[in-house]
Order: sequence, then C-alpha cells, then structure tokens
Amino acid sequence: MFNKKRIFTTVAALGVIALGLAACGSNSKSSSSNSSSSQAKITAVGSTALQPLVEKAASNYQSKNSSANISVQGGGSGTGLSQVQEGSVQIGNSDIFAQQQKGIDSKKLVDHQVAVVGIAPVVNKDVGVKNVSMDQLRQIFTGKITNWKQVGGKNEKITIVNRVKGSGTRATFEAAVMNGQSAIKSQEQDSNGTVQKIVSSTPGAISYLSFSYINSSLQELSIDNVTPTSANVETNKWKIWSYEHMYTKGQPNKTTKAFLKYIDSTEQQKNLVKKMGYISIHDMKVSKNANNQVMEEH
Repeated sequence: MFNKKRIFTTVAALGVIALGLAACGSNSKSSSSNSSSSQAKITAVGSTALQPLVEKAASNYQSKNSSANISVQGGGSGTGLSQVQEGSVQIGNSDIFAQQQKGIDSKKLVDHQVAVVGIAPVVNKDVGVKNVSMDQLRQIFTGKITNWKQVGGKNEKITIVNRVKGSGTRATFEAAVMNGQSAIKSQEQDSNGTVQKIVSSTPGAISYLSFSYINSSLQELSIDNVTPTSANVETNKWKIWSYEHMYTKGQPNKTTKAFLKYIDSTEQQKNLVKKMGYISIHDMKVSKNANNQVMEEH
C-alpha cells in the first residue's frame, strides 16, 4: 500500500528545494547584473580646470557608447586625489602630481596624463594693464603693490581673488610665480568658473585662470612680454602650466580604461583637447616632473 502522506511530503520538499535553487539563480543573476552595472559606471571628480574637457569627452563618448554611464564633478584636485585614493570614485582629476598633495600615497595610484593646461593671470578689463614682470606679479600677490598705477595702469586699488588651498591651479601658480613667498590674505574661490565671473565684474580685480576659461570678458596679462599661448607653453617659454592628470586607484577596470584611451586618442587630442583651449600632451617639447623640474623632450 502506498503511503500518500509520505509521497506528499517528499513532493513538497522537492518543491521547496526547486524554489530555493531558482531563488539562488535569480540572486546570482542579480548580483552579476549589479556587478556589471558597477563596472560600467564611471565617476570622475576633481580639478575644475580639467572638468570642461572631461565633461565634453564624456558626452561625446556616451553618444557613441550607449552602455557608458559617466558622471563628472568638480571639487578641486585635492578632492579628486583623496576620493580616488579612498576608492569612492573611478577617476580623480588633478592639475598636480599625486606626490605633491599631502595625505596621498602616490604609489597606490596610476597616473594617466591626458592634456596640458596653461594658466595665466587675468584682470578686470578696466585696470589698463596688459603686461607685468614676474617680479611685479609676485609683488601684487604678496601685497607690496596695491594700486594699478604702480604698474602703469589706472589709479585703482588692486583686489586679489585667490584660489582655495588644495586647488591644483593655485599650486601650479605658486610654484611658477611666488618663489616660496606667501600670498596676502584675500578672498578665495574653489572653481575657475566662479573666479571668471568675479574678476570680470569686479573693478580692479586680479586672479589667474586656466586658458580654457579665459574669454573676452577678461584681460589676460603677458609676463615679461611673453604672451600666454599654447605655443609658448609647449616650449616652456610660458612658465605657468601643468599636466592634466586622471588618476585611478591601481590599474583601471575595462570600462574606465576604454574611456581614458578614448581621450588620449589622436582624434580626440586634435579635435577636442586643442579646440577647448588645452594643449595636447603629444605636442609638448618639454616635460616636467613632480619636483617641477623641466626637461627637454628627446
């Protein structure tokens, strides 16, 4: 005689096992999907000088690769380096070498140099000055020169707009201009875009910006009669420049690597990097190390 109760119990047990296996399969697929989604997402944070280039590159890249998901944010070079070191973002954008930032272990990061940025002093168009010497520029930022008439301009008080500490643009400017001296206390801003607006609307104002942010609302200053141009940066005739770094924590994953390769491609260096006011990494006649030593390329 068949034991109907035992058969029912066995069938029920098998059903539970089947459901469990199905659930495991579903969770496995879900986990795999989430992992894939995580790999496909790229978040780049940091330098506001580099931000416009990466934003445009990301937009172009995503239009050709529908599966790409790239988010680009500012915050400054220090923020970019610290967040990529923590592993909270895939890319840390920086105007300075990781070795130059306190609290960063550069050995854990991989440097991807995608462009060069020139930086120039800029003033409000009403000051009546187009050229200063390097010494005069230093004296302005140390507070020894306080009126534009002292350098051939209008009888107008100089208003300094500096960048916040941790800004790669500030670090580059100080290394090239300040000769170890400290700038006087003044208002500080954390982005190129904000500085651009303040200087253009504030009589007597002076600051410094990456070339890509300089427009007709401002007057850029030549230094010792050398104009701030890409050609002069390429030979180091113009001294205020830095690499644009896109750091990753260790070697980048496949998705991030493909995006970095896209920016460094000949097509993008020619049609995007140059057109946006940056200098192609491949056009430089000199190189610079983390100690700011400049060497001729061979």
